[in-house]
Amino acid sequence: MKRVFLALFLLLVLSGAGGAAALWQFAHRPGPLQNPVDHVVPHGSTVMIAHDLASAGIIPGGSMSERQFRLIARLTRSQGALHAAELHFAAGASVLDVLDVLRHGTPVSHHLTIPEGRTARQIATLIVQDPLLTGPMPAIEEGALLPQTIAYERGAPRAQIVHRLETLMTQTLARVWAGREPDPTLKTPRDLLILASIVERETGDDAERPQVARVFLNRLALGMKLQSDPTAIYDLSEGLGVLDHPVTHDDLHVAGPHNTYEIAALPPGPICSPGLAALNAVAHPATGDMLYFVADGTGKHGFSHDLHEHNTRIEALRALRAGQTGQGKAPSRHP
Repeated sequence: MKRVFLALFLLLVLSGAGGAAALWQFAHRPGPLQNPVDHVVPHGSTVMIAHDLASAGIIPGGSMSERQFRLIARLTRSQGALHAAELHFAAGASVLDVLDVLRHGTPVSHHLTIPEGRTARQIATLIVQDPLLTGPMPAIEEGALLPQTIAYERGAPRAQIVHRLETLMTQTLARVWAGREPDPTLKTPRDLLILASIVERETGDDAERPQVARVFLNRLALGMKLQSDPTAIYDLSEGLGVLDHPVTHDDLHVAGPHNTYEIAALPPGPICSPGLAALNAVAHPATGDMLYFVADGTGKHGFSHDLHEHNTRIEALRALRAGQTGQGKAPSRHP
């Protein structure tokens, strides 16, 4: 502020007390803005910026006021250049306050949320449909992006968002792999990623994920098929991850590269982008010899050690649903 005072003092000497006093008052008095606002300041000359701010009601309007604003900006130019960006202006901001924001304000942050368990196709749609991002949408490899809420500035390139999320997944997967409990069935970080993507789609309950991971690891160790519905759905939906109808028994046995009802191993690649909880569940699975799980009617699952126990759970759930609906429809089966 000392430089501002010096500049205005020089103006006082050069143009007389009356003009300097009026400019002083104009620079310091509260501005016309009634409510705080996020405003996109355009690239261009000080003339353009002054007119834009006046049109937005951030500084006083009129040709005289715009000239005064430009003069104050010139007198205080040692404070820094004026920046074009989306900036936040407080209600009643004076001209000096506005200039300080233009020079030193942090651009407004926006946020994009990529939920856990979305497929590459679904993630691409979220990024493409964000109206504040710019540029073409790059291709996304399945499972390559870490689900996250990411902050960005208006006008950020879509490719930049994708690169940031890819980097986060690469770093996170490396860290999880390094700290895992070694399991001979998972030979590479990609194996962990693939299994975590299946665990992610099987349950949204954080407490259950280590148990689901243990079931799948036990089955892999025994050479059993994983028989995970989401892997069949992934192929049937051509990578979208959802169907337009409830999955049927016939659906589960349509041959496909990811369908673990048909292949006796991990799929060749992930079926979604798993979150950190699913990655950690596979890296640190529960203990036990359970080989089956099935929905228990409460949004969770019951875990069984053998097929007899598993079928008993299915019959109990079938009876529960029949009592609730008057129908004997069997629940969808899990491994």
